[in-house]
Amino acid sequence: MYEFEYVNKLNELMAKALEVNEENIKMLARKFADNIKNDKIIHTFGTGHSHMIGIELFARAGGLGNVNAILDPDVITSNGAQRSSALEKLPGLADIIYDSYKIEKGDIMIITSNSGRNAVPIEMAARCQKEGVYCIAVTNLAQSQATTSRHPSGKKLYEYADCILDNCVPSGDALLNINGVLTGPGSSIVSMYLLNIIVSEALKICAAEGIKAPVFQSQNVDGFDNDAIYNKYDGRVKWY
Repeated sequence: MYEFEYVNKLNELMAKALEVNEENIKMLARKFADNIKNDKIIHTFGTGHSHMIGIELFARAGGLGNVNAILDPDVITSNGAQRSSALEKLPGLADIIYDSYKIEKGDIMIITSNSGRNAVPIEMAARCQKEGVYCIAVTNLAQSQATTSRHPSGKKLYEYADCILDNCVPSGDALLNINGVLTGPGSSIVSMYLLNIIVSEALKICAAEGIKAPVFQSQNVDGFDNDAIYNKYDGRVKWY
């Protein structure tokens, strides 16, 4: 146990999330390894703060080179928090975003939404289902099941997903209650944690099976060279 309550709560949450998702982690590690072997792309998408989970996987030291982060400015907070919050509820926008990227049948799409109730992530998952793109929902399953959908279909993100990663955070994404104020968010950290486990296990599979995996090296260490990765996926991953 540590002095800081948040650290203790977070450690408990991470242990719980690992236990709940263990079988899916193993299955997705295999899926990621096959994705690499078959020269396919892993796309990531999220609105609001959820887009940060995609950034964690995208073009980073030690990360996979075949990850494409869909960072549409209309639905992330950099162009205005209230603006993105309003637009993530807008039916029809997901198709416009989807069609702006080169997403192919057999690719993987990771969609992160803690509530899983807003139109854009729901419709992005539905489009993936239609197009034959394997969809992973990173969500708070208990909260999503307990709330009503904001989409005309009445469905939520997890209902369109091929696989669910449950971040297991308490309702409201707060680990602490300080004099009646809920704070100490956990969803982003836990979601990144689960996905980094999957990437690491996928790379172990690749190594064991002789699959050459594209892994970024730090650009701040002398002697790095990521040009081969940039060139290999140019046109399929949005580098610019």
